[in-house]
Amino acid sequence: MDIHGRLNKNVIPRRKFLGTISSALALFAIQSAGISCKPRKKMILSFYLDDTNPSIVSSEAFRQFTDYCSSNGIKGESSFIPGYGGKSILSDPDPNETDYIEFVKQAWTKGIDTHMEIMTHNTLFNFDTGTGNEGGIHEGLWLHEPSVATSEYSDYFTRIIDEAGKGGIKYTGLTWPGCGCEACTKRYSDLKQNGPLKINQAVFDALLTLADEGKFRNRVLPIFYEASETEYGIHQRAARGKCGVYDLMPNAMDHFGIWENSVERVNPDYYITEDGKSGIIIKHLKNNAPYCMWYMHWQGLNPEKGVGWEAFKTVTRRINKYLSDKVIWMRPGDIVTSYHDAGGWNFTNDL
Repeated sequence: MDIHGRLNKNVIPRRKFLGTISSALALFAIQSAGISCKPRKKMILSFYLDDTNPSIVSSEAFRQFTDYCSSNGIKGESSFIPGYGGKSILSDPDPNETDYIEFVKQAWTKGIDTHMEIMTHNTLFNFDTGTGNEGGIHEGLWLHEPSVATSEYSDYFTRIIDEAGKGGIKYTGLTWPGCGCEACTKRYSDLKQNGPLKINQAVFDALLTLADEGKFRNRVLPIFYEASETEYGIHQRAARGKCGVYDLMPNAMDHFGIWENSVERVNPDYYITEDGKSGIIIKHLKNNAPYCMWYMHWQGLNPEKGVGWEAFKTVTRRINKYLSDKVIWMRPGDIVTSYHDAGGWNFTNDL
């Protein structure tokens, strides 16, 4: 469970409201966010894919996904969660896990970066025992705990980076896993009593230090916290010299089945209609947005069992048919690096 789960109480009424906003009002929101209205040659397309793991489908499904992306020039990123099953798959991988590790390692050459969705997507991992904690705080909640020091986050992130490094895998950024268990729900509620829910600044400071030390593939890192179809943007969370950490907000949602792998959650027309005249991608193009970026979940997107796989290919065909000269695919890490180096979105004028 990720952004959909975290915003579940508000997402439906908000979407109904957003549907009534005029294009002029949406454009005003873009102008207010400091996004240039100078016509761009191309708009950036990208995505991030959460919950990616080798336990729900075969590793061949991930290879098929990355091969498809490569053959169609699609760029984005996907999570790698070493301890998804409670122990690290790098410690004693079975044949399917061995293949999966290799396919993740190769993904970068096919246009797909790899981000941390933390070590387990569940409870904190005990690196001394090599297993996840049986109870206690979950990783997503831990990232919000105000009392955790930068050094503690830095140590945990470093251990995850080192674990992935055993398989030759390099990370590019971070997403945080939501949790709806009773304990976490109660703690989230407690934290909200002190103000809006937010990730501890120490998380960003730790990421920046590790980026500066060359622990990540890139020196500028994307993280993904909230999403909005209209109030989107990029927010600097930490920076020092050539290194930075940016919250790059998706401005499109998951309509490829989400983590429920639900047919009711599949709608390729949401992205771009069959005639190429409407959809969220077209809407952002008309509003001169610098990018259109969405998120997906492996349960619904995977080629083996995912109900959204054919829809993803349909969207790709429509983009190729109608927008080949109007959009350009970029990895999230490349987006934030270009933004950081240019000091804004002006780099999109030259794409």
